[in-house]
Amino acid sequence: MGEKRSAAQAMVPEGVARVFTSPAFAWLWLVTRMYLGYHWLDAGLHKVDDPRWMTDGTAVKAFWERAIQVPQPPARPPIVYDWYRDFLQFMLEREWYTWFAKLVTVGEILVGVALILGAFTAISAATGAFMNMNFMLAGTASTNPVLLTLSVLLILAWRVAGYWGLDRVVLRALGTPWEPGALVQKVLAGVGARGGPRPRPRGA
Repeated sequence: MGEKRSAAQAMVPEGVARVFTSPAFAWLWLVTRMYLGYHWLDAGLHKVDDPRWMTDGTAVKAFWERAIQVPQPPARPPIVYDWYRDFLQFMLEREWYTWFAKLVTVGEILVGVALILGAFTAISAATGAFMNMNFMLAGTASTNPVLLTLSVLLILAWRVAGYWGLDRVVLRALGTPWEPGALVQKVLAGVGARGGPRPRPRGA
């Protein structure tokens, strides 16, 4: 007999669940990680030597300025949501693009490296998905919908997405917030032992 499945797990066909939880499908997520990681790393490395990204941030400034434009009807503005347009306008007025461009560049490189190495895969994929979502909110489609979809799939497969990578060791050592790993348990046990009640002196 197989393992007993919870009510939530029972809502998903067992074959589909295996794709996201079984190490037998880790090769699939390795390919997905490499594809995503290459895209992010390539995008970041192309910005490193560009002064518009790493010096004055004018690349981001120009992108934001185009995004917040509201053309005359019947043309449609790039940004659908007014609150997001106001958010970009807020950052433009304060010239935040000067440091935001560097943040985007470094973020893309770190996400790419982490995905390729399979380190903190779910967190890296979530960070990439967040960037994809912001690009789309600013009116840029390009490859973002595809990359966002792959990132979400990686997040769902967090148990095995980094099996052929550093997560195979990292997850065992650190665990998760709801199930600490061996290293975290050891540290917590040491802290608990030092913080325990001290023996009372004799005669007290």
